[in-house]
Amino acid sequence: MNQNTRRTLIRNGIIVGVLLVLFVLFRSTVDFYTDWLWFASLGKQQVLQTQLVTQIGLWLASGLGVTLLLAVNWFVVPRRMLGQLSLNVRGRRQLTIGARALTIGLEVLTALITVLMAAEVSNRWMTFLAFRHAVPFGVSDPIFGLDAGFYIFRLPLYRFLTVWVMALVGVAALGNGLIYVLAGRIRDRAVLVHLAVLGAIFMIVLAVDYQLQGFKLLNLSRGAVYGAGYTDVHARLPALTVLSVTAVVCGGALVLGALTRRWQFPAVGAVVWLAVALLSPVYATMVQTYTVQPNELALEQPYIQHNIRLTRCAYGLASGDGASQVHESDFQVAGTLTAQQIEENADILDNVRLWDWKPLRATYEQLQEIRTYYTFAQVDVDRYELDGQLREVTLAVRELDIEQMREDARTWINEHLIYTHGYGLCLSPVAQVSEEGLPYFMVGDIPPQSSHPALAVDRPEVYFGEKTTNYVIVNTDEEEFDYPTGDENAYTHYQGPDGVALRGLFRRLAFATRFESSPIVFSDAIRPDSRILFHRTLHDRVATLAPMLWYDLDPYPVIVDGRIIWLYDAYTWTDRFPYSTPGPNTESVWGLNYIRNSVKVTIDAYTGETTFYVVDPSDPLIRTYQAIFPALFTPGEEMAESLQEHLRYPEQLFLVQADIYAAYHMQDPRVFYNEEDLWQTPMEKREAGEAPVELEPYYVVMRLPDAEAVEFIMIRPYVPAGKQNMVAWLYADSDGEDYGQLGVFKFSKEGVVYGPMQVEARIDQDPYISQQLTLWNQRGSSVIRGNLIVIPLDGTLLYIEPLYLQAESGQLPELKRVLVAHGNRIAMANDLATGLAQVLSEEPSSAGEPPTGDVGSLARSAQAHYEAAQECLRNSDWECYGREMDAMEADLEALVKATEE
Repeated sequence: MNQNTRRTLIRNGIIVGVLLVLFVLFRSTVDFYTDWLWFASLGKQQVLQTQLVTQIGLWLASGLGVTLLLAVNWFVVPRRMLGQLSLNVRGRRQLTIGARALTIGLEVLTALITVLMAAEVSNRWMTFLAFRHAVPFGVSDPIFGLDAGFYIFRLPLYRFLTVWVMALVGVAALGNGLIYVLAGRIRDRAVLVHLAVLGAIFMIVLAVDYQLQGFKLLNLSRGAVYGAGYTDVHARLPALTVLSVTAVVCGGALVLGALTRRWQFPAVGAVVWLAVALLSPVYATMVQTYTVQPNELALEQPYIQHNIRLTRCAYGLASGDGASQVHESDFQVAGTLTAQQIEENADILDNVRLWDWKPLRATYEQLQEIRTYYTFAQVDVDRYELDGQLREVTLAVRELDIEQMREDARTWINEHLIYTHGYGLCLSPVAQVSEEGLPYFMVGDIPPQSSHPALAVDRPEVYFGEKTTNYVIVNTDEEEFDYPTGDENAYTHYQGPDGVALRGLFRRLAFATRFESSPIVFSDAIRPDSRILFHRTLHDRVATLAPMLWYDLDPYPVIVDGRIIWLYDAYTWTDRFPYSTPGPNTESVWGLNYIRNSVKVTIDAYTGETTFYVVDPSDPLIRTYQAIFPALFTPGEEMAESLQEHLRYPEQLFLVQADIYAAYHMQDPRVFYNEEDLWQTPMEKREAGEAPVELEPYYVVMRLPDAEAVEFIMIRPYVPAGKQNMVAWLYADSDGEDYGQLGVFKFSKEGVVYGPMQVEARIDQDPYISQQLTLWNQRGSSVIRGNLIVIPLDGTLLYIEPLYLQAESGQLPELKRVLVAHGNRIAMANDLATGLAQVLSEEPSSAGEPPTGDVGSLARSAQAHYEAAQECLRNSDWECYGREMDAMEADLEALVKATEE
């Protein structure tokens, strides 16, 4: 190989290497660059800028600190003490490696350690910002008297820094030890002093860490309850103090031993420190076993009280001073319902949710998907005031699911340029049923047809939703599919403001790299004014903008001013609130022990406009985040009234609070310790052959006792631990000035109030109902049991459970029967009104009136009276039986007459 060829190869190799390095750098920064463009398109670049500036600042500051410390210890000090460094290798021959080679090795190692340790600090950018902008909670812990904000905002940074500094000093000491060993100067006095000073610094920082571990005891569970108990306060905390003092003494002994060359001092210090470290847990175990356990209740009582007070505070069940935030009332179940009471509470009974979301979703899919590429991700519950009445409804957005398209139709152009959005939604009242057992649609079809002006949808396109996972490019030469119209399709172009402009080759190359999609670069359909829409999935969108929040599992849509707006509940949370018991683990957050629904997020389904409204400005966590990201959050007062009317108490928060309240309604430490009044979630049956499941909380339109107006409320019953009778029900208000108010109604312990599973058992034990259920399950169909809804009404309780039939050959559940239980009576009827009539203690108000209606309604009425007569017969109520048979006869006569006419 001649010289020119060799030079050419070297030059080409250098060019390839440079290009490779540039590609790696480009690929590693392309996500950040494209996200920067996205944040800028939303006007939220301050959020990303704050993160970037903080990370760079922390990286530079910590990197400089690491470099200086290692440079002083690995270069400056050894050279001053030893002069030129050399490495002596003994063996068959002598080999001396000059200072230059050793220096290069140390420089590379210094650079590597600097990058790694600075990156670790940089990754804690949010911890540093929270420390800087911390807002006090106004609640102090009972052991150290420190504000809860210390444990949430400051202690995590202190713990991180102590561990980080110990790691840095430890690395420096190991490096120096290696240098001195390789130089053969490990026995020099100056070398020993240097190493001893590093060891002393390590021990002093360790002593600080021991003190910080004492604060951590308030977030551990080793005793009767979560948080520091008697053993923690009287054994582990003093032991940590002794360990801290011993560590300082041991550090001083190291320096003293190096100066005097008498190693007895550090040896004794090390032995004492090691002995204390080993004996501390033994001592704590002995105190727990021989002092606490024989007298646990007496000794742990004050700490149980601390846990109760601060746990209730952390979950919004009480204020910081212990005042209850849950209205507690007694509910006396007395008397029976009458026809007059039913009539007076028609506004409640007309909103009983007969449509359970699971079978309703399948029904929506069969009746309203229209095309295979549409889907309904969820069926949600909301309410609208229509013609002066509050109406509870279910609704679901019709989204585009690209995964359901035919495989041959899933081309790049179809997926990203043409099929860009879903279309419209379905909305139906929770209590209305058609003659076929199907929902009545107040909003449905494509384009959306609305039966009420307040429900009109003028902008039905859904570019942002729960299923919009892919990116799309709008304003291209290709028309976007809008909606199907018979054999043809309607097309449109996106008119909204969202998206990042794809002007310039560099941007197109960046997005092509991000999404691994070369057509973004080469497609002729993309114009300079084309825009790419991404982060379209609701959770992805909000989590990218505000990752410090935890988001509810169920965003829900509302119709406001003709537009589809998503409402999304966001929570501030922490797992470091002192003395607070961790709540139930969720899919997204583990071990949280403080939570607030401080933020409501709105997302326009068409424009993608995303606004974070602060609805609980008293929460210290959200105030801290507001100080960090002032441009991200909007005061809740600025939310439009039309949106405020649809705010609802979030189910996820209610579940967490309900689980905590099941134990923490007990405020007496003795009662709490013995679990004398522990509650639990009742169970219910759903589908035949399946095990019972926990009763889900549900939204109802109801009138609270002693209240005049009906309100939109979430409720959940309780049963005693290990029993099935109902003991209380918890509610959360979602309307007006009472929004967010929690309350509990407790039943008298002197009588038995049927719990959900007891009612389910009575249903299964009823001969007629059981026979019908068995028959239906054997005729090529399956029975689906909806939520068992318990409705408090005028001092009584109604239990209502819908029954759905689903043929094995199809997925179209139909509402066929309604089970109603009241007192000792159970009825199964075609509809709720008939079921209520059958369980009333009085004759229905419609009795005695001549039967009227068309053939279908008369036939259904006759069937209902027949079923009611059979119920009366089973109860040996002959008067009721005769009355129902007379009514059936009248229906049949009217039916014959109507047929003849």
